[in-house]
Amino acid sequence: MPPKVKFTKEEIIGAAVAVVREKGFSALTAREIAAGLQTSTRPIFTYYDSMEQLKRDVFEAAKEIHKQRIKQGLKHKIPFLGVGLQYIAFAREDPELCRLLFLTKPDGTVGSAADSLKMAQELVRESLMRIYNIDGYTADCYFRDLWLVVFSFTTLIVTGDCPYTDEEMGAILSEVSLSVCKAYKEIPGLVRGEYDKDAVFKELLKK
Repeated sequence: MPPKVKFTKEEIIGAAVAVVREKGFSALTAREIAAGLQTSTRPIFTYYDSMEQLKRDVFEAAKEIHKQRIKQGLKHKIPFLGVGLQYIAFAREDPELCRLLFLTKPDGTVGSAADSLKMAQELVRESLMRIYNIDGYTADCYFRDLWLVVFSFTTLIVTGDCPYTDEEMGAILSEVSLSVCKAYKEIPGLVRGEYDKDAVFKELLKK
């Protein structure tokens, strides 16, 4: 009779995520996971034929953790801002998971920073359309522009080179948000690239 499995697959993935959070994805080995579970490596390979399979599941678990943060951000009184602040908090509080999702892509995994943008767009689209009185396409473009700023902040934080406080980053997000919203609403055709850029700049420079 085979020995009884002592740990569930979810517990093994949880222990693996804990290793990544503490030591980074490059430190993820069967031995490190086993040490966290205080067992041998045998239970790990009860569920997995290779570490590559386990690493893919860890990547998916990290994606789910990030998705839950986005959903939490949507509860903010200004949903898009709440989502942006959750990205920043994720980078500060879970830098190694953030690095894994957005600055590293293990072989065989499905997902990327661009996929994260698409997921977030789908989650925030309805609230942006309702709050800012814009259509779905404009909402997606609006969030894309803000997401690019947020992604810059998270990269600076994870790499330890961010000179801004959370308050300063929040203020910058508000400035960019106001500017983009005003531009999309006041410059016909801007959101689809159907406008005379030179003419618009010419009028702006007169002010």
